[in-house]
Amino acid sequence: MARKNQQGSKSGRFKLWFWRLFKTGLFLSLMGLMVLGIFVAVARGEIDSFEDLKASPNGQMIRLRAADGTVIQSIGPSFGRWLTINELPDEMKDAMVAVEDRRFYSHPGVDPIGISRSFWVRFQRGYFAQGGSTITQQLARNIYLNNNKEFGRKLREIILALAIETKFSKDQILELYLNKVYFGGGAYGVDSASRLFFGHSAEKLSLSESAIIAGLVKAPSRYAPTADPKAALGRAKVVVEVMQDAGMITAAQAAAVKPANVKLTADKPQNSVRYFTDWVLPQLDGLIKEREKPIDVWTTIDLNMQRVGTAAIQANAPRGSQGALVAIDRDGAVRAMVGGTDYVSSNYNRAVTALRQPGSAWKLFVYLAALEAGFQPEDKVVDEPVDIGGWQPKNSGGNYSGEITVRTAFAYSKNTIAAMIGNEVGTSTVANMARRFGITTKINTSPSMVLGTSETRLIDMTRAFAQVAANGRSLTPYGISKVTTIDGDVIYQAKAPPGIQLVEPYVAGAMIDLMQSAVETGSGRRAQIGRPTAGKTGTTSSNKDGYFVGFSSGLTTGVWMGRDDARPVGDLQGGRAPASAFSAFMRVAVAKRPVEKFNTDVTFPERLDEESGLKGEGEDGTIFVDENGQPIEGTPEVSPDHIDDAIRSNQADDAWVDEILGRQSGGGKKGGEDSGGKPKQGEEGQPENLLPEGF
Repeated sequence: MARKNQQGSKSGRFKLWFWRLFKTGLFLSLMGLMVLGIFVAVARGEIDSFEDLKASPNGQMIRLRAADGTVIQSIGPSFGRWLTINELPDEMKDAMVAVEDRRFYSHPGVDPIGISRSFWVRFQRGYFAQGGSTITQQLARNIYLNNNKEFGRKLREIILALAIETKFSKDQILELYLNKVYFGGGAYGVDSASRLFFGHSAEKLSLSESAIIAGLVKAPSRYAPTADPKAALGRAKVVVEVMQDAGMITAAQAAAVKPANVKLTADKPQNSVRYFTDWVLPQLDGLIKEREKPIDVWTTIDLNMQRVGTAAIQANAPRGSQGALVAIDRDGAVRAMVGGTDYVSSNYNRAVTALRQPGSAWKLFVYLAALEAGFQPEDKVVDEPVDIGGWQPKNSGGNYSGEITVRTAFAYSKNTIAAMIGNEVGTSTVANMARRFGITTKINTSPSMVLGTSETRLIDMTRAFAQVAANGRSLTPYGISKVTTIDGDVIYQAKAPPGIQLVEPYVAGAMIDLMQSAVETGSGRRAQIGRPTAGKTGTTSSNKDGYFVGFSSGLTTGVWMGRDDARPVGDLQGGRAPASAFSAFMRVAVAKRPVEKFNTDVTFPERLDEESGLKGEGEDGTIFVDENGQPIEGTPEVSPDHIDDAIRSNQADDAWVDEILGRQSGGGKKGGEDSGGKPKQGEEGQPENLLPEGF
């Protein structure tokens, strides 16, 4: 009996607390709805009338200027005719609703189902892969807000969307949206886009054309049919499939859609500076709030460097392949950006978007990790067959050189030594070093990662090398220096973020020392420009990618070459075409800059030699030349004839490297032959005793 009373008492207390919580939750929900209603009512009063919104301009006039003030691009509204909801083709309306907001006609401006799905995908994948914004939210953002990914902006967007839904009908909202949304190429509204891409009014849009245009809203630059037809057609097919799934068209209609047969208008001539402007323009949303007044955007691009960079890529990229180049100044300013051999045929920016394997250029992080762990350039290592858990890396050419120094191993890009070092310091340590220097893409930690099997972006690799050139201090690439109004009032001024010391200066100095050896005597000899230069080549398996990244006189330049479909390119190696393009560009780019000496005279932390117990220090490994390429007083006289003689006699060993770079010889085994008496092979698969033509 007592037990029943106790159970009844517990049950009563549970019901009491349940109803208390329910009432509290209900009260808070009602209060929240009241507050939201007040905000929506206030926002509704601030929204322009339908006629005023129709008359308002569709965009902002923007002039982009080069570093010298030259106007390089003018951007403004590309107007078509305003089409009423009844004039807009049903195919166009259905396509847009299907792909952007399937429940458009049933939600109040905000779609709880879409938001829930977006968060669920975020929970599953770890990042937002699907948007939850409705057409009404997008309209609110396009008219009154910007694209900053901030919680406050998102909340204002929701309130405005709810307010718009209370003020306008669904047909009015869709009419505003289709006439004001941006479709790329300066085209605002479907009529403007139709005239731009197809050469006729939007009233005549076919289902195929409507699918192409509807697919542009997600990413106008990526899916523009005049920029990347393949991507545009692929996106159009997705739109058609969504329309069929939503019941807007039949299976037969979907099967009859042939986007590939759509006739596109000829694109206007463009030049390579558009790769750069396409990169910087989206950054404006995060820098300024001005959305209406005309503005001047002052960029960091150097037009002379841009022209030379374009010519260098076009002249050196192997036939049938693409090329890209990025040049970053010592403060992070991007001075040149070439995203491909021809912007007209493809505006896909391979300098900042393409993910490709860097090959041996990745060894930068391997050797940085090694130097930080205690390795020094003059340390002896043995170039011999390596087996790491069944992985047996080979040097290009399949030969081995026996005992050599770390400097020689890097200069001639010995894969076996990189594998040995990576195994010793740990591939996770190498990966962490890459992360430290700004590599944001996925990095694998298998043993083969030391040879550059992880895909990266060219701009990120160039940034990493630029930070080494800055003595190990961080920098951030940027393309906009300031933004002003038409009257010259500054509304944004770039400020370099405080740098972080990524590695100790002695580590960066030693790394520069190694990279200078690679250019002076190793696999990067074609990159020489007649003044102190440091860098590293990179070649992937089957010659699918060629890399060279290096720096001189405060300017760091990265070059990539390869095919977009990743097929092999005959004779493409980092030490050939990419290094030649680097040299052709840098000779002109730094011609008016003072010759700068590398700070490689570093002092290593004291350490105890395992065998002798003696302390070791680093050495100076720099040749300095004047503006005419002549050795500066106090450095050894080195003549091309002397180099040729040594090369022809196959004396490219450690002692010869020391002699060329003016170091005290550290002795050691002759490196010109491997244990079998055969000539050593460099990274590019050629005997190391070959110099570039015309050396």
